[in-house]
Amino acid sequence: MEPTLPLEALTERQHTILTLAREAGRVQVEELAGRFGVSPQTIRKDLNTLCDRRLLARQHGGAMLASGVENLGYAARRALAHAEKRRIAVRCAALIPDGSSLFINIGTTTEEVARALVHHRNLLVVTNNIHVVSILLPSPGVEVVVAGGPVRRADGGIVGEATVDLVSQFKLDFAVIGASALDEDGSLLDFDYREVRVARAILGNARQAILVADAGKFERSAPVRIGHVAQLHGVVTDRPPPPRFTAACREAGTRLDIAGPELDAADESEMPEIETL
Repeated sequence: MEPTLPLEALTERQHTILTLAREAGRVQVEELAGRFGVSPQTIRKDLNTLCDRRLLARQHGGAMLASGVENLGYAARRALAHAEKRRIAVRCAALIPDGSSLFINIGTTTEEVARALVHHRNLLVVTNNIHVVSILLPSPGVEVVVAGGPVRRADGGIVGEATVDLVSQFKLDFAVIGASALDEDGSLLDFDYREVRVARAILGNARQAILVADAGKFERSAPVRIGHVAQLHGVVTDRPPPPRFTAACREAGTRLDIAGPELDAADESEMPEIETL
């Protein structure tokens, strides 16, 4: 069940608690009370609000990001690490030249990439994400092809055999994909095996594949394997990954690009060059 209250109803303290949970994977009542100078009871009320809305999961003495075998709800995923996703998206969009063809799959970070592409020219975008369609449809320089199949009400994703069939008809320049979790050994993970089948088809039909994922994905787990960084040409994230993941990128020859906070006010012409490992 999705959260029933608008995300804007969260207090500034609750937004900060969400950010802290993303960075550390979990938060503790006593630490938060000391940080904000309020009573533990006040913090417990904040955590109850966030947990009731499925943004966090209850844990003894505090709360943690929901993970494991069920993904967060769509609204919750959009709320987490939003600024980081925007930086990642701007950097990724700078890697896509005008006149390109590309896949964009399901995910809140890939949706931010779509927003960063709205002023590109002469693009062909194939997607199984209804939100990507809505974002790009008004752009005169972008032609959008929607993969067929049933639409998930929860997040606007399109998955199924028909989706895989349509994806397999194309051979495009780029694939921009997301993942629900990243393992330090370089594995890309997700929750829905049907969604994973589409992601694999996308990887197999793109000349270059770029993963866009905020660093919080290293703190989560998911049961279904999409693939490995060795299948990618690039990874765009917001903070340096764990050493093992970085080593896996280096060994595979996969570019690692860090879109740090200094990029907040930058435009594409100011973006740093990709770091090649």
